[in-house]
Amino acid sequence: MVDSQGRLLIVEDDSALRRSLRTTLDVLGFDVAEASTGEDALVRLRMVDYEAVLLDINMPGIGGIETCRRIRRSFTRLPILMLSVRDGEDDKVEALEVGADDYVTKPFQTRELTARIRAAIRRFRAPEIPAEMAIINGTIMLDPVRRRVERAGVEVHLTPREFDALQLLMTHAGRPVTHARLLAALRGPGSGNDRAYLRVLIGQLRKKLEDNAADPMYLLTDSHIGYRFREP
Repeated sequence: MVDSQGRLLIVEDDSALRRSLRTTLDVLGFDVAEASTGEDALVRLRMVDYEAVLLDINMPGIGGIETCRRIRRSFTRLPILMLSVRDGEDDKVEALEVGADDYVTKPFQTRELTARIRAAIRRFRAPEIPAEMAIINGTIMLDPVRRRVERAGVEVHLTPREFDALQLLMTHAGRPVTHARLLAALRGPGSGNDRAYLRVLIGQLRKKLEDNAADPMYLLTDSHIGYRFREP
C-alpha cells in the first residue's frame, strides 16, 4: 500500500484503548493490526512484515516485558515502542534493557505518539549505516574511524570516554539509552548505576557541543531513564 505511513501492530489488552488507537492511526494513514496478548502478537509477527510494534507493558499472559524480549530475539531491527503508565520508570528501564526502542507514557497525546511511531518507522526504513561511516546530525559530525568530532566544521577535542558516550548516543539517535547501558559501554559490565558520573560526563559534552549547555538541543535527558541524542 503505497500511501501507508507504515504497517503497525498494536498489542494492548484494553479493548477500548486498542480500538481507539486503531481508529486514530487508521485515519492518520497507518496500516494497523491488533493483538490483545503477547502470545497473539508473536503469532501475527510470523505472518506479516510489520514496521513497528506498539506494545503495552502491563498485560496478562506472558506480559509486555517478556513479549518484548521474545520479539527482539527474532526480529533484531523491528522497532518496539512500549506503552507505560506514568509512574513506571522501573518498567521503562527494564523494557529498554530487553530491547525496546522507545516508550510512550500513558496518558499520552496523539501528536506525541504518532511522532514517535513515525520516527521509529523512518529509522527502520532507512538503510543501515556502515559502522565505519561518519555520523552527521545537525552541525555535529562524528568520524568513528579517526575518532574525530566536529561542530559546524570545527574540530572538538573530546576525552576517550566522552567520545565513546557520544558515539553510542549518536548511533542510537532519537532513542533513549539507559544509564546502565551507557555505564556498561564506558566502564564495562557490572559498573553499577553511577548517575552522578554520567551527569558530569554529559555536562562536559554539552559544554563542548551545545550553543547553550543549560538548554541543550542535541544531548537530551530522559528523566530517571538515561539520555538520548536528538532525532536527526
